[in-house]
Amino acid sequence: MAQIIPVDVFDYVVFGATGDLTLRKLLPALYYRFRDKQMPEGARIIGAARGEHDDAGFRAMAEAALRQFITNGDLTEATLTGFLATLFYVRLDGVSGEGWDGLVARLAPHEERVRVFYMATSPDLFGAICGNIQSHGLVSAQSRVVLEKPIGHDLASARKINDEVGQIFTEAQTYRIDHYLGKETVQNLLALRFANSIFERLWNADVIDHVQVTVAETVGVEGRAGYYDKSGQLRDMVQNHLLQLVCLLAMESPISLHADAVRDEKLKVLRALKPIAPYDIAHATVRGQYAAGAIDGKSVPSYVRDLDHDSVTETFVAIKAEIRSWRWAGVPFYLRTGKRLAEKTSEVVIQFRSVPFSIFPREMTDFEPNRLIMRLQPDEGIRLEMMVKDPGPGGMRLRPTRLNISFEEAFNTRYPDAYERLLMDAVRGNQTLFMRRDEVEAAWTWVEPILEGWEAATEPPRLYPAGSWGPTSAIALIERDGRTWHEEFE
Repeated sequence: MAQIIPVDVFDYVVFGATGDLTLRKLLPALYYRFRDKQMPEGARIIGAARGEHDDAGFRAMAEAALRQFITNGDLTEATLTGFLATLFYVRLDGVSGEGWDGLVARLAPHEERVRVFYMATSPDLFGAICGNIQSHGLVSAQSRVVLEKPIGHDLASARKINDEVGQIFTEAQTYRIDHYLGKETVQNLLALRFANSIFERLWNADVIDHVQVTVAETVGVEGRAGYYDKSGQLRDMVQNHLLQLVCLLAMESPISLHADAVRDEKLKVLRALKPIAPYDIAHATVRGQYAAGAIDGKSVPSYVRDLDHDSVTETFVAIKAEIRSWRWAGVPFYLRTGKRLAEKTSEVVIQFRSVPFSIFPREMTDFEPNRLIMRLQPDEGIRLEMMVKDPGPGGMRLRPTRLNISFEEAFNTRYPDAYERLLMDAVRGNQTLFMRRDEVEAAWTWVEPILEGWEAATEPPRLYPAGSWGPTSAIALIERDGRTWHEEFE
């Protein structure tokens, strides 16, 4: 078993401590790290928000969230009691100076500790909060700041946020989080490619026909309607999650797993993405918005009904992307993501080229190209689809079959949530799975012309019924190239 690198005693200060992200994701992740003895004795989690709570009130709120979001078998009373004792609360206003003396008093006796300041707030508050952290003397040599996505609304706002934070914290102290990079199966993309020569030798335009990346959700906007309607699926998912997956799929081998070695190679992919020109927007992209339909047999309303007002914000995006490099020239990357789709799934499909000539009788063969399918969630695993002989006499009858690796069955273990790894990596000072400033800005540079093209167009997003796989134009996007979306998710 691989040795887990221990962490130093730390203070984790979470701004936005009473918000959905903290209660639903951050506190459960930290609970599991406490349960698995990765939080050293004396470590503290300090919630900071404007709500009128004290330590006891915050602990009660946290306990309710943990009982809701932690699997019953993983929540024991003794562990819960011990974890809640690590929680503290400070009432303050992140923008004004109100209440900051309380945070100073909490942190001052432990100047030598690692301090992680987690921004679980709106990005437009990052600069002001960091300014208060500095003005109150809380930036130490052991400080780090974690920035939640999205970093900005466009390239200009991303640069503004990066500039404001960069005046307080160095790039080495700044951790821009994309929780997709913390998923075990996403990291397995690196292992699959660079620890197995059989695949890396095939990872090029000579052998691969195309790549598909699908991130589908069955939920609607839920409680995020206010944020989401100003963002949309392109900003919320493509600019970060999907492009990060493309980077891991397409990057050249780094010289090591050192943070900058990996991020240097990811940056090259982002800069090699072919810009989508205004005259190509209609052919290379599709934006959609869900109408009323059914999910799991239950009727669900349309997006505008969820919002209770008209909107042209997209809830679905499909893009045909291309990478200008020797390895990937001529290999399209089809990206697809949306809300209220038929299934909740995230997967990558590497489809290899068909055999150039068949020696087998056509009437006895149902040829399908080889595919390598990496399921990121749920039911994480890897599947290789290949042609084999159908057993029995009567000639060479071929049929497709699968070599299937289910990670849950193979390792017989619980898969930690992405935040569990990333929260501790910030304490350890390991930036490998966090985005660098130039990565964020390169991604915005590629995405922004698409946004501008959509804004200039008079046509609204294409409607699609909830519970489907998106607008019919998304099917046309790939089928006009003689290909089809992979939708076999068993």
